[in-house]
Amino acid sequence: MSGTVTGPDGRQRCPWALSAPDYLAYHDEEWGRPVHGDDAFFERMTLEAFQSGLSWLIVLRKRPAFRLAFEGFELERVAAFGPADVERLLGDAGIVRNRAKIEAAIGNARASLELPDGLAAHLEAAAPADRVTRVAPITMADVPGDTPESRALAKDLRRRGFRFVGPTTLHALMQATGLVNDHLADCWIRGELRMSHA
Repeated sequence: MSGTVTGPDGRQRCPWALSAPDYLAYHDEEWGRPVHGDDAFFERMTLEAFQSGLSWLIVLRKRPAFRLAFEGFELERVAAFGPADVERLLGDAGIVRNRAKIEAAIGNARASLELPDGLAAHLEAAAPADRVTRVAPITMADVPGDTPESRALAKDLRRRGFRFVGPTTLHALMQATGLVNDHLADCWIRGELRMSHA
């Protein structure tokens, strides 16, 4: 598997970042950077669930439509969705129209509101204790598909009524939201993120 590759600006990046223009912006501006607040974590959790079985690029390109359809991913609003909203979403060609995933998103919003300290705090508490100091992956082969932490979190969230929260989906969520740093060792973003934790 590949190590970092040189981008158009001469910077070293994770190889997937150069596979599509959308990925370059996502890699540089968002992936691995911390997010804040329950709604922000809920958006990322929902999008990762919709990505299951699909290319992330499909979901990334549909994200503006997802945000509109799910009312900005505001937990209280999505938790209040009913059968008419499910049908509305199933008719929305701008998003991935999958009944099970739509119903899971609504159910996950309701389950999130039941968490004593909120979704963000719950997910942050599940992050690896050594996330800042752990050894950086050198190539994509060194990046795990899941971790003990994501497996434990999947078990915990399922027990609380969440759906489409498997260990791989949750590790992807942790990667996307900066709860782990899986940028490759020579990626310029990894160095920037390390400085932000100093």
